[in-house]
Amino acid sequence: MRLLMLMSFLFSQNIYAQLTTNVVWTNDGATPAADVIYYNSNKQLDWNNFYGKPPADNGITAALTVSGFGYSANIKTINGKGQLNIQVYCYFNKNKSWVKSGRNTAYILTHEQHHFDISYICAAIFVDKLQATAFSTTNYSTWLPKIYNESCDIMNKMQNDYDGQTKNGQLKDEQNRWNSLIVAKISAATR
Repeated sequence: MRLLMLMSFLFSQNIYAQLTTNVVWTNDGATPAADVIYYNSNKQLDWNNFYGKPPADNGITAALTVSGFGYSANIKTINGKGQLNIQVYCYFNKNKSWVKSGRNTAYILTHEQHHFDISYICAAIFVDKLQATAFSTTNYSTWLPKIYNESCDIMNKMQNDYDGQTKNGQLKDEQNRWNSLIVAKISAATR
């Protein structure tokens, strides 16, 4: 009898410890909306979105895109069941992104758009990882930042590979290869 009561207690604790996870995209991140553009696959960047001041040096960089993704999360109890709600957003920072005078060409804008696209692709990877994780009241505070950091590492590597392999867009054949790769990944991410 005692064993049956213990098993019943452990079973009921295990059910409560499990969280239903809801992951949604949002356009409400930590940065004021006036300072950012939230990712929309139907809307491309234009040079008017780049508010930042370029550095005074004569380096080869023509433009800089500052983009990324983030999340907010909360736990609620609904009808006695725990619910983990995660809002994910992908953003372009207008004030930190810049273009040098005379370098605002369509070709360079495509290169910069793809930096923003890479941020979105990795945000979608983050969402997929969240949806594949069994969160509980005891692991969510460890797993959520771990998955986020892993996804950010993927994004940083992809951004560096993109600039390195295209030589910041200067190698046109490599840029064209990346253009095709990114378009395919965006299509898969917005399924």
